Order: sequence, then structure tokens, then C-alpha cells
Amino acid sequence: MTDSAVSKAALTLLTVGMLTMLACGEKAPPVVRPPLPPPPSSGSEITAAPAGPVTAAPPQPAREPLSVPAEPDRIAATSLDDLNRNSPLKPVFFEYDSSDLSPEGIAALDENGALLKRNATWTVTIEGHCDERGTAEYNLALGEKRAVGTRAYLISIGISADRLRTVSYGKEFPFDPGHDEGSHAKNRRAHFVITAK
Repeated sequence: MTDSAVSKAALTLLTVGMLTMLACGEKAPPVVRPPLPPPPSSGSEITAAPAGPVTAAPPQPAREPLSVPAEPDRIAATSLDDLNRNSPLKPVFFEYDSSDLSPEGIAALDENGALLKRNATWTVTIEGHCDERGTAEYNLALGEKRAVGTRAYLISIGISADRLRTVSYGKEFPFDPGHDEGSHAKNRRAHFVITAK
């Protein structure tokens, strides 16, 4: 046998041996893959990884949280006198001879509560008022019930009790000086005065 015939025979044996190994199920050594990155936290869809060898992604720089520029709060920049002159806190009105909160009164208090939560440094005095009918003593007691009931509701929706004070003026400071039912309805109220901000 010549050298070239030996080389051809060796190559043939080598090829047959490799084909035999593959046919017998011997496998190539496993490929070590890096761990998968954690799932995205933004709720975006996860797509399948592309087929083929996996390579580690270069490290990403930490992202700064997005900051939304805050609009200037015109209420916070307003003086107490101006705030009370054009009060953002709505009064709560009551039926004749009653200190029960109506659905409209509860809606107004929910809005006032949201405003007080946004302005957590404000302290407020809740004034209880009545119409002109009845004795001064009776109306002072009724005004107190209206102010205290209003305060209790605000506390129940999360406003701190130490931010809310009450006072009753009875019928002494009517909002409307008239003597008809329209005037009386405006005077039966819990009125809010911002005392500190």
C-alpha cells in the first residue's frame, strides 16, 4: 500500500467512526447558557427568545425614575384670607331641625376630604349654623351637633382629628339675612374656615 492509499484508508475509517458515533446517539457536549434575565416589571408582553446560541446581554445602566414636573399649586400659594374669601371647601347644608348628613352633604364632604388630604398641613374650624327659628340656646346646641357630625364624617374618611375643630354659632351669623325658606335653607349649614396652612 502506498502512502496515499494509507491516508485515504485512515480518512475513511475516521469518517466511518464519526458517523457511527453520531448514529449511536452520542451527543456533543452541552452548551452552557447564561441565566435568563428577570421578567420585565412594566407589564409588557414577553416574547420568545430567538433560536440559536444565547449570548449574555451587556449590562444596562440603571434608569432614573421618570419625574413629572409638578404644577404650581395655586391654592398653596394663596393667603388664608383669600382662601377663606373664595373657599375651596364646600359648605354642608341640613334639613330643618336636623343634624343628619344628606347624600349631597356626604358628596360635598368627600370632595372636602380629598382636598384636605392633598393639603395635609391645613387645620380647619367647622362652624355649625342654624336658621333664625327657635331659641338661641336650642340653635347653639343644634349648630354644635351639625359641626360635630361633620367632623366625625371627615375623621371616618381619614382626616386626622387634630386638624379639625368645631364651634357653634347657632343663628347668630346668618349667611342670608332673609326671612323666607330659601334664606333659611342657606343658613342651616356647616361652614369651613381654614385656620392654618
